[in-house]
Amino acid sequence: MNVYDSQRIASILEKLGFSATSSQPQADIVIFNTCHIREKAAEKVFSDLGRAELIKQERAEQGLDTIIGVCGCVVQAEDEQIAKRAPFVDFATGPLTYHRLPEILARIGHQKGQPIIDTEFPVESKFDYLPDHQASGACSYLAIQEGCNNFCTYCVVPYTRGVETSRPVDEIIKEAKRLVADGSCELNLLGQNVNSYHGEDNNGKERNLAYLLRQLNEIDGLERIRYTTSYPADVDDDLIACHKDMKKLMPYLHLPIQSGSDSILKAMNRRHTSGDYLKVIDKLRSANPDLGFSSDFIVGFPGETDADFQATLDVVNSVKYIQAFSFKYSRRAGTPAALMPNQVEEKVKKERLDILQDLLFSYQLKFNKESVGKVMPVLFDMKGRHKGQLIGRTPYMQNLHAELGKECLNKIINVKITDATTNSLSGIREE
Repeated sequence: MNVYDSQRIASILEKLGFSATSSQPQADIVIFNTCHIREKAAEKVFSDLGRAELIKQERAEQGLDTIIGVCGCVVQAEDEQIAKRAPFVDFATGPLTYHRLPEILARIGHQKGQPIIDTEFPVESKFDYLPDHQASGACSYLAIQEGCNNFCTYCVVPYTRGVETSRPVDEIIKEAKRLVADGSCELNLLGQNVNSYHGEDNNGKERNLAYLLRQLNEIDGLERIRYTTSYPADVDDDLIACHKDMKKLMPYLHLPIQSGSDSILKAMNRRHTSGDYLKVIDKLRSANPDLGFSSDFIVGFPGETDADFQATLDVVNSVKYIQAFSFKYSRRAGTPAALMPNQVEEKVKKERLDILQDLLFSYQLKFNKESVGKVMPVLFDMKGRHKGQLIGRTPYMQNLHAELGKECLNKIINVKITDATTNSLSGIREE
């Protein structure tokens, strides 16, 4: 979602006459789009801002003005801290209000020395005011839903992105067709809780994610569809049927569980047990035996015992994830979990994370090794580090590099897998 928001921010600036530069000292405006999901990411913002201030001072000595802005979830959660710790910032706006950038930049000229901070949740939808989203290549992100109503006790999203809102079906279809016409053949539908999608159709009737997927499936030129991030309790039978019926829907699903312990899931305020989760996995595999799963895990949540942690390992051994994201629990100010007793020691968190990641990586490597010798359709959308090398993704989101001509860029090519590591594959074109 942050990548998508950054692309939309860039589109706004381009409409105002700006063009991108890779060199910060050359930039007239520098914007940091921020994430508040983990403490490390939030603190990194202030380090980056400190370096940007030095560049701003150096440019001022040359008679050049520099505007520094901060967007995203850190602003929504820590607007007072930004004003206090980085008073040189010219503006700060949350993830729901960056569509107001033209107005904000116009005001900066009249409010020299006084930062503009906009963190009010807007009545209007930002999507109604953003310029048309241009495709950035063969793969494009498409936001269909934003916000979350679940209030997991560790998570800041409901406080930074607000309650769940869904874009109308027709609006999404129009944007999808425009992205495909611009050259995208793969769309990744985005939402903090994407499978709770409930946008209205032209008749004012609420539709679910399965309905939207089937509408997108009819778009000529669209060859691949993905969606993320899903909430296990919101996976319904309609959505499961899509994984059986739709060839365009890739056989890879990110379905976060966070913990395998029912007591920890309850403390997290997750609306599912580990048993509920595994039943959903079984239903999805029955619908499509070729499905591969990834997930999110938090270790060291307050009160987590050795038995709770073992329950997480048991789930991993049951599902055998082909990819996963795992983190130590990070206390976020303003969340209920930050005030819970029995906070787990950092040393224990690290030990458990190391054990979990070793297990996760073993299954990831096993899946990748089992891919060797197979032929897969790979969408190549990046140039590699070496001359004549392209990088793409298989249907299972595996990174793959191959020696191919530039005419293969942004195309789906059949590739025979020749080698595999934990994090990537290599292959040759199958003629």
